[in-house]
Amino acid sequence: MTSHSFAIFDTAIGRCGIAWGERGIGAVQLPMGSEDKTRGRIRQRYGDIAEVLPPAGVQSAIDGIVELLAGKPNGLTDIVLDLDGVPEFNRGVYDITRTIPPGQTMTYGDIAKRLGGVELSRDVGQALGRNPCPIVVPCHRVLAAGGKPGGFSANGGVMTKLKMLAIEGAVVNHTPNLFD
Repeated sequence: MTSHSFAIFDTAIGRCGIAWGERGIGAVQLPMGSEDKTRGRIRQRYGDIAEVLPPAGVQSAIDGIVELLAGKPNGLTDIVLDLDGVPEFNRGVYDITRTIPPGQTMTYGDIAKRLGGVELSRDVGQALGRNPCPIVVPCHRVLAAGGKPGGFSANGGVMTKLKMLAIEGAVVNHTPNLFD
């Protein structure tokens, strides 16, 4: 990713980060518990990049993310991503994931079938676990078989995923128990 700058911004789920370069958004960082931790995570991943006021195109992406996390059904499909250096298979997974509208879900298996076969489900899960742009690539809308939440690598784990899905009004088969 040719990231040159980043910004921190407020959302309904906490302070998020966004990093960008000349070719688009390269990363979105979900809240890490504190603004300093979120900032630290961005620098850990992308080096000592500058924190600046976002230019108009990036501000527009931020506004869309804020709207979505406030419960407005913004699909964020107009946001240009810079996925330079991301493996082709992962990009395919992200392209399909970006077609899932707010409030809807797909399973890892659904995406795997579109990419060649249900046996790719685990690879789909791994690609989503490495998603550099959560929310814009809405990996929180991808569930395990039977509508169960599946994994979520962001801070807060599955509870963050469920919170984001609840904001969007998606139906998830989640009855927490000791064996989940």
